[in-house]
Amino acid sequence: MTVHVTESSAGVLAQLPAWVTLVRAPNPGPMTLDGTNTWVLRAPSGDAVVVDPGPLHEGHLAAVAGAGAVRTVITTHHHPDHTEGVERLLELCPSARVWRPTAEGGDSGEPSVLRQGGLELRCIATPGHTADSVTLIGGVGDERVVLTGDTILGRGTTVIAEPDGNLGDYLASLRLLELLGPLPVLPGHGPALTDVGAAAAFYLRHRLARLEQIRAVVATGATTAREVVEIVYADVDPALWPAAEASVRAQLAYLATESAAADRAATQSAGAESRTSP
Repeated sequence: MTVHVTESSAGVLAQLPAWVTLVRAPNPGPMTLDGTNTWVLRAPSGDAVVVDPGPLHEGHLAAVAGAGAVRTVITTHHHPDHTEGVERLLELCPSARVWRPTAEGGDSGEPSVLRQGGLELRCIATPGHTADSVTLIGGVGDERVVLTGDTILGRGTTVIAEPDGNLGDYLASLRLLELLGPLPVLPGHGPALTDVGAAAAFYLRHRLARLEQIRAVVATGATTAREVVEIVYADVDPALWPAAEASVRAQLAYLATESAAADRAATQSAGAESRTSP
């Protein structure tokens, strides 16, 4: 049986790289943990990149603007607790621009790699939490970090809410991040972690175990997300049940898709056998 995860999925990073500054927004809550993490990455040239400016809070954005010579602003996904402050930060930093990379480096939009004064950022698509979620691999010299937005959090697990979120995409994104290995994680909420590969593997095991649990509950007759939540999330504060319901709806949709695919495969197999039978 799986449990509701409230701790970190990997070791907590004891010290950030010298070129990374965390400016945490004053918007704590059940969905934002200690608040939104705004990351300021400083290139050797002195120029800075801001990842996820956070909410529209004047004091927070002034602190972000004061953390370096901001030249580039990036968001990991469209949720307001990460993006609401973008326009005001651009007013505070008139030399800055927004970088909207194409995660696969396609023909539309900008390339998937940003190089700025000795700082390099590579963007990879990691949909699931939202359709537009991206992960950034940042580096100065030989040092690398992974900025995961809400795909991997510093504590607990993220919500996959339909229709924007998609569990199948999320599982694929976790498998991709697992391949990155022991690189530090700079998440959208919660503490920085030591190992993105370990965190992704932990999340993947947890999600698959939760799916098995929900399969079992559905097999007993539960049909709605609320019915599933009341059984599977009985140990969770009811104040968090609406978020749990959103995740369960995504899980039920995933299971329905999985079942439909199995039915199609069985039908095709039966058809093939009938055509080859004497």
